[in-house]
Amino acid sequence: MTAPLRHPTAPAHFTAHRHEGLIVSADEVAPHSRDLAEETPVAMVFDGSSAAVMMASPSDIEDFAFGFARTEGFITSFDDVREFEQVAHDSGIEARFWLHEDRGAAIASRRRAMAGPIGCGLCGIDSLEQALRHPRDVSDVALQFRAAAIAAAPSDLARHQPLHDQCRAVHAAGFLCPDHGLIAVREDVGRHNALDKLIGALLRQGIDPASGAFVMTSRISVDLVQKAAEVGSGMIIAVSAPTSHAVRLADRAGMTLAASTRGGRFALYTHPHRVCA
Repeated sequence: MTAPLRHPTAPAHFTAHRHEGLIVSADEVAPHSRDLAEETPVAMVFDGSSAAVMMASPSDIEDFAFGFARTEGFITSFDDVREFEQVAHDSGIEARFWLHEDRGAAIASRRRAMAGPIGCGLCGIDSLEQALRHPRDVSDVALQFRAAAIAAAPSDLARHQPLHDQCRAVHAAGFLCPDHGLIAVREDVGRHNALDKLIGALLRQGIDPASGAFVMTSRISVDLVQKAAEVGSGMIIAVSAPTSHAVRLADRAGMTLAASTRGGRFALYTHPHRVCA
């Protein structure tokens, strides 16, 4: 089931199509052609029952499936999975898990029907308690990053986004280690999907998310904080700002948020002790 963790400089499988259109201005109408990112339904199926359908970029599906299963509580580790297969249909992709018997019984109450569009990681949740669940406490995660490394992280991430370079309008998540820089990057049309893909890649290779920070091309939202905390990460770095509730949630979890990272500067919103000058 495992595969080598892709180095961030290696090209991703491009998931885009060329489309023809028009460029229109007040003075002219001209032919226009560009690549647009593809998205497809991905069904997460556990022991024969569909638990979620997410719209995602059709690449790194196994990483996506394992990351989603872990961050949404369907599995607690790679060892919970007895068998996995990826099945392509005309209408989309099925990511099929067969779990060991004890885990399959444990998730019966966790299963839910969910249709998740690319802009939201909480769609389909059927109660306020699920949407705003308390994050795992990561206050004991021992990380130290130099300020310069944090400030440079989004620019480093931008150099390893081949799908974005091809068609734009695509998010990325990277894993930044204090001594090694970015060691993995995943891309997707959805920011939470990109993070799930990255988490899945780390999970499949036995890399502890607590050993580094997640770097995001998007704003920091509640769902990103919840997913990062669920796998024990103590830090998120992002190009854009966090939401107010994401800051409150990260503060409660003991997580460091570094955001609005541009031009060699960034804003620290929570738990600054993991950053040294």
